[in-house]
Formats: sequence, structure tokens, C-alpha cells
Amino acid sequence: MKEQLRQRSQTSSERLAPGSVIGVLGGGQLGRMMALDGTRMGYKFITLDPQPDCPLGQISEQIIAAYDNAEAAGQLAAKSDVITYEFENVDAGVAALLEERSYVPQGSKLLYTTQHRLREKAAIEAAGVPVAPYREITSLESLHEAVAELSLPCVLKTATGGYDGKGQAVLRQEEQLEAAYTELAATGAELVLEKFITFTSEISVIAARTPNGEVKSFPPAENIHVNNILYLSIVPARIPTEVQRKACQLAEKVAEGLNAVGLLAVEMFLTADGSLYVNEVAPRPHNSGHYTMEACTTSQFEQHVRAICNLPLGDTTLLTPVVMVNVLGQHLDEVIGRSIVEDQAAIQLGIVPKLHLYGKSDSKHNRKMGHINLLCGDVEDALEWVKQTNIWRH
Repeated sequence: MKEQLRQRSQTSSERLAPGSVIGVLGGGQLGRMMALDGTRMGYKFITLDPQPDCPLGQISEQIIAAYDNAEAAGQLAAKSDVITYEFENVDAGVAALLEERSYVPQGSKLLYTTQHRLREKAAIEAAGVPVAPYREITSLESLHEAVAELSLPCVLKTATGGYDGKGQAVLRQEEQLEAAYTELAATGAELVLEKFITFTSEISVIAARTPNGEVKSFPPAENIHVNNILYLSIVPARIPTEVQRKACQLAEKVAEGLNAVGLLAVEMFLTADGSLYVNEVAPRPHNSGHYTMEACTTSQFEQHVRAICNLPLGDTTLLTPVVMVNVLGQHLDEVIGRSIVEDQAAIQLGIVPKLHLYGKSDSKHNRKMGHINLLCGDVEDALEWVKQTNIWRH
């Protein structure tokens, strides 16, 4: 079986049947939720993660080793029928090594592209999808030249790494340029300058694609961030139906253009004139897709398993309005202590809270410890309930 898999092309039409072993690079909450859905479907899981007792390792076999450990990667390949990843900062070289020894339908090329903002933007543009105007920055002089071309405000970012607002600086005045460049250039990463898009909404679409080219997308989520961390996702997004349809089309176009397999989360800005600009993409399950767990016919995690195993993609119909709210370290005690799932105020508003905790041992400030899906008749009721509980005070 494993030898046959090693000889498969990345466009194989073969299906991996239940009972197959899915190897996961990374053992965090995304891998855990993937495995919870995948084991229900009859698949087995093994993860490679350096952290003992990681969220996925609590419910599957775990190889405890660094992500760039070639020997450990070989062990994962030997035990897996198919390999996926649950976050994109996996070493692309290790992914390439795994491609030689096992079946990695997402491929290392997709990782190589999405791990680098300049390569990612070029690939999105090549797919015929608009991104915010940008320039590569190689020196302080080139930064001044780029700012003159794009005009302020702009956002200076590292081309690699960075998440939840790290590795970037918003530039609103000329006086900020030198300090921002000095700080970010010190990381050793290449830099990119993006034109600041004045948006009316941030939205994201989770699209899925199989090796044989079937593509489906979930309804767009309207996302609200606080301190550069996703605070909540609102579905259906409070944007015109035509814009929702266009967002799904763009996400599917990006997935096809990148020849993606599995899930691709496509984050976008919506401007006042109805234009959509892709901000970034993630080749994996995504925080803004957690609402699908109860609110859609198929969850994003089941869909990812279906895609990498080349099963027919599931129905993505939205069954109920929903608001997903993140539970960070500073929220955890109150969420548990107040028995959120039995909250009388929510019940009176017709809201059904579904709490998901990730099994992380250390509850740290701003660390994602879980999320709540608020199933409701009207998203405004759910948003009012979130406000009234005062758990998510900023």
C-alpha cells in the first residue's frame, strides 16, 4: 500500500478508504478537530509535533520531534497512507522529503508559495485575482521609493513568518519609516510593503479542492479582529448576496490557480465600492471556518479529510445563522465558570452555544484555548449576547 502511494501522481483519481492512516505535520487544535471528524469517518491519525501531549497527540499516536527532523519525518511517512499539515509554517524541505516517501496531495510547492508573502501575492495575481498594491522592499531607500509610489498609509511586513499581527508595522507618517524598517529588517526576513486598504468588512472564504479538481466553497464569514487576533466570525456575512457570491468565486479561482488540494482559506478586504482584494491565504483549516462545525451540513474538517483522501466533497449548505467567538486564555475561567452552554440569557434569545475546548495545558493571555459557536435565528441577537456577557471585554 505505502509503495503504491509513493508512486502516485499528485492528480491521482484513487480514493483513500476509511481505515487508512492520515499523518499530520503539527499537533495543534486544527489537527485535533480534523482527527475528531476523521476518526468518525473511519480514518486513523498520527501526528509529528515537538510538544508532548499536544492537542492532537491526546487523541492519536504522536511522534515527538522537531518539524525539521528528517528521521522523524521518515517515521511519519512509514506509518501514513497520506500526509497533510495543520499549519503552514512547516519546513517546506521536510514536506518535499515526505513527498518522496509518502503521499502528500497538498504538495510542498503550495507550502513554498504560501509561506512567503511575495511569492503568494504573485501566485494570486497569476490566478487573475486582485491583491492590494505592493512592493518588495530591499533597503530603506527602496522603502521611501515605494511609499512615494503607493502613498501612505501602508503596511510594512516580513515576507515570512508573522501571525496575529506580529512581523508588521502600519506606516501613517514619513517619520515612522526608518524605525519600522530597522525593526523588521533586523529579523533577517525579506520585506514587503502593502498599500493600506480602507475596507468596510474583512471576510474569508474556505474553499476545498480534491486532487481530481472538484472545488466547493463554504459561505463567506465576516471577521472582526481585536489586537490583530480574530475575535469573532459572523455567518451569514452582513454584506450583499452578490458580493458573497463573488467572494466564493474568487476563493475557488485562487484554489484552482494554486492547484491546491485540501482546504484553502482566502482572506479578503471589501471596500465601499464593492471591490474585493485578497489579503492572504492559508492552505489548511482556518479559525474563521470553525463555524462550519455545527452550522453547516459538512464541517471544514470533514471537508479537508474528504479532499485529501479524494472523496466526493460534502454539501456546504449553511443550516443556521451562527457567530463564532474565540476563547482566549484570559476568557477561559469565566467561560467555564459561567457554564456557557446552560446560559439562561442565551436560551431566552434562542441562542444555542456550542463550546469547543482544545485541550491545551497552559492558559496564556491571548492564546487560543477554544471557541464557541453561537447557533441563532439572528446574528444580531448572538452579537448582543456576546456584548452583554462582558466576558470578551477588551
